[in-house]
Amino acid sequence: MTALLAAAVISPVLAQSDEFDQGMNTMWEVLWHQSGTPTRLVRWEQDIKVRIYGVNLGVHKQVTLQALKDVGTEAGIRVIDVSDRPDAAQVANVSVEIVPDNMLEENQPCVTFLNFQTETRIDSAAMQMRNRDAYRCAYHEAMHVMGVRGHPAGKTVLSYFPSKVDGLLPLDRVMLRAWYSPRMRGGMTPFEVLPVLADELVASMPDRDRAMLSRDRFFRNTIDQMQSFADGQGDVPMIVKRSGKSTNEGIRFGRMEMSYFLGIAYLEGATVPQDSTQAVRWLQRAANLGSRTAQARLGAATAR
Repeated sequence: MTALLAAAVISPVLAQSDEFDQGMNTMWEVLWHQSGTPTRLVRWEQDIKVRIYGVNLGVHKQVTLQALKDVGTEAGIRVIDVSDRPDAAQVANVSVEIVPDNMLEENQPCVTFLNFQTETRIDSAAMQMRNRDAYRCAYHEAMHVMGVRGHPAGKTVLSYFPSKVDGLLPLDRVMLRAWYSPRMRGGMTPFEVLPVLADELVASMPDRDRAMLSRDRFFRNTIDQMQSFADGQGDVPMIVKRSGKSTNEGIRFGRMEMSYFLGIAYLEGATVPQDSTQAVRWLQRAANLGSRTAQARLGAATAR
C-alpha cells in the first residue's frame, strides 16, 4: 500500500519529466533535414498570400486554408487567400496545389518546397498534396510552410505518425510561438535556436524549476552527442535514419555544418558557456572540412 501511495505521489513528477524530455527531443529533431544535415532557422517576414488550386477544391480548400491560418495565428503572420483573384498566380507567395492521386510518390503523398535567396528569410513556398491525402497532410505541410522543416518522432503534426491530423497539437503551438518570437532571427544556428525553443517549452510546464533542470541536462547531453557527430563518430538522430532519406553526402555535409555550429555556439555562449578555445577548435575543423563561412568566422574569432 505504501509503495502504491508513493507511486501516486511521484508519478505526476515523472510524467512531466518524460513529457518535457520528449518535447525537447522533438524540437531538436525539427532542426534536421531528412538528408542528415542540421538546419538554420528560416521564417516569414511578410504576409502570406496563398493561392489554392487543383482538383476537388470543394472538399479541400477550406481545410487547407484553415490549417495555414491556424499556423499563421500562432506565428503572428497574416494569411490572405488570393485564390479568386485573376492575378492570383502572380501575387501569391504560397501556392498550394491539390494534385490527382496518381501524382507524387507513394511514400511522399505531400511535399513543400521553401524558396529563399539566403537561408534566413522565406521568399515563397510551393505545396503539393494528393487528393486522397490532402486532409491528413494539411497541418503537416502548413508547419513546413512556416519554416519548421524537420520530421520529428514526438507529439506533433510533423511526425510521420501523428496522433491528430485535423488541428495543431500543443507542442506545435509551442514551436511556432518560439520560432516567431522576437528573440529569433533568420539564419540562427540550431544551438542559437534551441534555448529559445526550450524556454517556450519550460513556460508551458507546471513545474518550471524541474523543467529547467531537465533543459540544462538535455543541453549537456546534446552538446556531447553533437561533438561526437562532428568528429565523425556519432550519428544523426534516430528519426532521421528511420526516414530512409539520409545520404552519405548529406551526413558528411552535416558533420561540417555541425562543426561550424559548435564553433558559433562556443563563440557566442549559445546553449554552452562561452569558450574561445573550443570556438576556434570547432571553427578550424569546419574550415578544414571546406566551410567558407567557418573560414571567415575563424579569422574574426582569432583576431579578437
